[in-house]
Amino acid sequence: MFTRRQFGHSVAGAALGAAVATQKAGALVPLSAPPFPLSVMLWTVDRDLPFLTRVEKVADAGYRSVELVDEFLHWDDAEFRRVNARKHALGMTFDCVAAIAHGAADPATSDAFQAYLRDFFDVAARLESPGVIVLSGNIVDGLPRAAQHKACVENLKRAGELAAQRGITLLLENIDPEENPKYFLSTVAEGFDIVREVDNPHVKFLYDFYHEQIAAGNLIEKLEKNIYRVGLVHIADVPGRHEPGTGEINYHNIFRKLADLKYTGYAAMEFQPLGDSVTALRAAREYVLQSL
Repeated sequence: MFTRRQFGHSVAGAALGAAVATQKAGALVPLSAPPFPLSVMLWTVDRDLPFLTRVEKVADAGYRSVELVDEFLHWDDAEFRRVNARKHALGMTFDCVAAIAHGAADPATSDAFQAYLRDFFDVAARLESPGVIVLSGNIVDGLPRAAQHKACVENLKRAGELAAQRGITLLLENIDPEENPKYFLSTVAEGFDIVREVDNPHVKFLYDFYHEQIAAGNLIEKLEKNIYRVGLVHIADVPGRHEPGTGEINYHNIFRKLADLKYTGYAAMEFQPLGDSVTALRAAREYVLQSL
């Protein structure tokens, strides 16, 4: 599915040398921290390994938060307790989880979308996660685009009220048309318009730089104009969805701009490592620090 290219060994070596101060109980202790918190989308990390082993790898790489998609779908009560206990022991959090079974853009399924999110908020609470990623869903054949846009706004207004009651923030995500040509919300411009029209502080936008670079580009200007609507950013380079610094996106400028704009949300690594996952994640973390 993905092409692979060699990652510069000098970058990784510099990251390892600068990022680690001491090792204690297998966890990385970083020398310094960026002005905004970092996280890792866990689906990108060694998917053949057990769940908690993967979380421990992220902790070893110097991160204190991960994001989940569907890893928890078949957990029983005991597994939720076990995972949360280990998460606490590692000093980790789950900053957001993805609700991907229903989309917001189909007016014919509005009630199902609301019911799904009501139940999903209970799952987010069990995971102690304050953020829930939501999707627009696919284009509905024969339905005007304006009607789907309106459905997104109305559905997120309703869901945002319930999210506020639960202390949850909804994060609407864009996906580029090369990855999914059927997906409705393909650009951040329309995503920001939807969030502006919803007008609820518990409904924010997930700005995925990887998807937007493929879909439209002009990443920084849109970030500057809409920073107060951004609740989360996702990091991967183009082409190949690999580490920042391996492709065409100038992530040094993006991280610097996030700091200049006093962004306080998470910046989550969602890349496919070219080599060892812990080494790549440490290097990515150091890349952020070198940008500031």
